[in-house]
Parts: sequence; structure tokens; C-alpha cells
Amino acid sequence: QLQLVESGGGLVQPGGSLRLSCAASGFTLDNYAIGWFRQAPGKEREGVSCISNSDGTLYYADSVKGRFTISKDNAGNTVYLQMNSLKPEDTALYYCAAFRRLTIIPVITHVRAMCVQRVFDYRGQGTQVTVSS
Repeated sequence: QLQLVESGGGLVQPGGSLRLSCAASGFTLDNYAIGWFRQAPGKEREGVSCISNSDGTLYYADSVKGRFTISKDNAGNTVYLQMNSLKPEDTALYYCAAFRRLTIIPVITHVRAMCVQRVFDYRGQGTQVTVSS
């Protein structure tokens, strides 16, 4: 059974850090991009950061550039989101998702499309991040 499970959310003060993890099971991620999305009440879903599991091509939303870092483990089954210098506006439900790439699509196009167009094939349940003093 395909499954994505997030962990690492919580309550943190402004300026603090959190590290989110996304563990994939039930399938291999060889031809997938993995992305982190967030959604706050009353706001649209935002593609925060996406990474190709094949060559590590990255994408970051402007709102998190320089503060968030996406990475994956060597086995490619776990993807992380290191979040530094957190702001109250980062408060949201964060979830990871997987988007399969057709081989005719360039990797960079695929990764960017996932985050910008906010598309995916599978997603996890999410983990809440609250930034507040």
C-alpha cells in the first residue's frame, strides 16, 4: 500500500527551527518528485519546495528561499524539510506528496510543475506547524 507519513511538526517561537520528515513506503520513488505543500485556513495550497528523487533537482517557493532546505536520504525513501527563521505566516498544515514523472518530461520541468501548479499523485495526512510566541 502506497503511504507517505509526515512527522516533526509542532509549536515553535518566531525565529525558531523545525525539521519535517516524510517517509515513503509501499513503492519506490525512482521516477517521482517529492514535494512539501502547506495550507493555512482560508488560504490556497502552496507548493513550498519540491525535489526530484532521480537527480536532486530542487525548487523553492519565493516565500521560503534562504530559510527552508529540502533534502533526501541516500535510499531515497525519506525526504526532509529543514525550516529555519520561522515566521508566524509559516503556520499551516504541512504535507508531503509524490508526483510521478513521465520520462519524456525534463526533470526540471517536472519538479517546477509539481510545486507551481500544485499537482501530485499521492499525499500524506500532514503535520501541523504553528509559529507563535
